[in-house]
Amino acid sequence: MKRKVGTVSRGVRCPIIREGDDISKIVCDSVIEASKASGYDILDQDIVGLTESILARAQGNYASIDAIAKDINNKVENETLAVIFPIFSRNRFSTVLKGIAKSNKKIILMLQYPSDEVGNSLITLDQLDESGVNPYSDVLSLEEFRHHFGNSKHSFTGVDYIDLYKGIIEEAGAEAEIVFANDPRAALEYSHSILACDVHSNQRTKRILKENGAKLVLGLNDILTDSVDGSGYNKVYGLLGSNKSTEDSVKLFPRDSFSVVNAIQAEFYERTGKQVEVIVYGDGAFKDPMGEIWELADPTVAPGFTRGLEGTPSEIKLKYLADNDYQDLKGEALQKAITKQIKEKETTNVDSREAQGTTPRRIVDLVGSLCDLTSGSGDKGTPIVHIQGYFDNYSSE
Repeated sequence: MKRKVGTVSRGVRCPIIREGDDISKIVCDSVIEASKASGYDILDQDIVGLTESILARAQGNYASIDAIAKDINNKVENETLAVIFPIFSRNRFSTVLKGIAKSNKKIILMLQYPSDEVGNSLITLDQLDESGVNPYSDVLSLEEFRHHFGNSKHSFTGVDYIDLYKGIIEEAGAEAEIVFANDPRAALEYSHSILACDVHSNQRTKRILKENGAKLVLGLNDILTDSVDGSGYNKVYGLLGSNKSTEDSVKLFPRDSFSVVNAIQAEFYERTGKQVEVIVYGDGAFKDPMGEIWELADPTVAPGFTRGLEGTPSEIKLKYLADNDYQDLKGEALQKAITKQIKEKETTNVDSREAQGTTPRRIVDLVGSLCDLTSGSGDKGTPIVHIQGYFDNYSSE
């Protein structure tokens, strides 16, 4: 065994991106300069990731709360709008809510409990058990919720999202009514114009509402699908995947990510002669075991990726082979036997006994999560990630 290092993931620094910057050139320049500075080569089947954020910044894909309000006004005639199932996040929803609140005279804000869809909790499961409230059927007013559970502060941020969201609506000049329910049909008691703000269960929520008589059902993915007065937009995701830019504007998910990754791949090949795979990544798909919050607040881990990242891994468990098929071998004989079986493995083997435990998740979800963990979300300054050896295995030289 000549090689001693497997997969390596490096965060790569780059200039601060501004609207109009040539993102393909910046990504290629940054990775090539990093490889020269650190003394390693760019190889075929390397993976280069760039955050959705820097692509959206280069595109200038921003929108004001006024643009959000105008688009909703153009699509909703009812003066009372039920806004249901938002996640509890200042970054992800508070600025969006400002725009929503400016669009209507009254906002019915229906919140999930005990937590939102990504695990941000209003109350604990123990509190829920002690209250006798049935979260599957009970619809609570704000007064009833406070009676059962008192004030509710987020375990990490210390923010009471109920008060925060209510205040945002009222500051925009709209009347706010807060209710708590987990069945989307409960919103029909308040309005037949509904904006579903959930991220991953959005299509199901809209289907249930339409099947039960809602006159107008929109999702965040239906808002800002086209430019409003020169604003940014996203035809596929709308406001899904957006986050706070300023107090009065949001950055949207990037557009045309697939064409961008293909352009970056072509530029790498032209400049290095290597076939590099490229991915645009957002939130990683992993859950915090302590806070029980699912990181993925974006609609997808990877809004764009090159064809070499399609599919799922085909792997076998080394520990299974060592403990079962080759339990009587050790040392070089064991290494050779396992190496030989890996080289001869079938492409699709998830049902085989030696593949048990190798969950067949999409490569882009795994790679995107690795990129997100590598680059971080704060001040590391590495929005580009260079991964090497990802497609290698124990038999690779």
